[in-house]
Amino acid sequence: MQLTLEQRQQATSRITLWGAAVNIILSVIKIIGGIAGHSQALLADGIHSFSDLISDAMVLVAAKHAGEDADEDHPYGHARYETLGTVALGVLLLVVGAGIGFDAIHRLNQEVIPQLPQPYTLIIAAISIISKEMLYHATKRVATRIKSSLLVANAWHHRSDAISSIIVFIGIGGTYFNYPFLDEIAALLVALMIAKIGFKLTRQSVQELVDTALSPEQIEQIRQTILSVEDVRQLHMLRTRHMGQNALVDVHIQVAPRLSVSEGHHISEMVENKLKQTFEEINDVTVHIDPEDDETAGSCTQLPLRRELVTALQEEWQSSTELKPIEDITLHYLNGRIDVEALFPLSQLSSLEAAETIKQAFRDSCKQLPCVGKCYLNFR
Repeated sequence: MQLTLEQRQQATSRITLWGAAVNIILSVIKIIGGIAGHSQALLADGIHSFSDLISDAMVLVAAKHAGEDADEDHPYGHARYETLGTVALGVLLLVVGAGIGFDAIHRLNQEVIPQLPQPYTLIIAAISIISKEMLYHATKRVATRIKSSLLVANAWHHRSDAISSIIVFIGIGGTYFNYPFLDEIAALLVALMIAKIGFKLTRQSVQELVDTALSPEQIEQIRQTILSVEDVRQLHMLRTRHMGQNALVDVHIQVAPRLSVSEGHHISEMVENKLKQTFEEINDVTVHIDPEDDETAGSCTQLPLRRELVTALQEEWQSSTELKPIEDITLHYLNGRIDVEALFPLSQLSSLEAAETIKQAFRDSCKQLPCVGKCYLNFR
């Protein structure tokens, strides 16, 4: 079921506020416990949880703007706010990871043996593991339901905190087995893990901001879906890009060269509807109708428009009395030339024998214009 922007925003805000409440409690407990309990790893983990608070604020702000409808300044909507928020979150993780890692390395280079952490720091780490893992699953479930890349990023931030708490638990526990520096090593591992997640999120979101295409597998599925629409002969210039949780598609499709404008438009609507029905993430499709493959056919861009050409044709026909009744002129711009199709009223035809003479005169007059290709005169 396709959710409305308001429903997505409400779901995002609800789970994020729950996460913020948990992060406030955990960050305070871990930072105080890390300082009082002499655990550098737990203190680093507390800073990590505090960074989750900042990320929760980013998610709320980004979700608010991303949920706004399209306007004159943002005709495609505001979904890129989600992407921008994810970039900011990734950069934040990189900075936090670098800071924790630098401090851990500094402590490892000191010759003084660190003080043994207090036993209650193990209990705090265990509480953090359980609560953050539960928060990860809850956030991931909502992210999957509303298809939000930003919530997925925030869910992994919760998971990273759970994993870091496991490392902290092992590091603190190791100090009780004559490994006094294991707490600092655990802090360093937490820093590396945070930085890796931050790099991954930043890289993925930057690719979206520079309009990186969908995966080759997705593009091939889109291609086959378009070709399955009746009367689509071929396609080219298929372009895709992400817009937040959505995807945008631009494509040129080739149809029979002499279809009416309305039929060509109808086929393009069928392509658009089928793509949106088949791929839930696709919400915007632009279809360009081509009568031929304009990547290989001769260019028609230098050919005259209808008014100029019809005026020139009528001037040619004025010199012939038998061609004056011609009406209902249709032009086909194909392969660098203009095919002319016209109607001659049967009421103006003196005899059936005269039809062939009129056709030949029609062809001869059209050929006087170098831009004209094939000529068709119909009688009705």
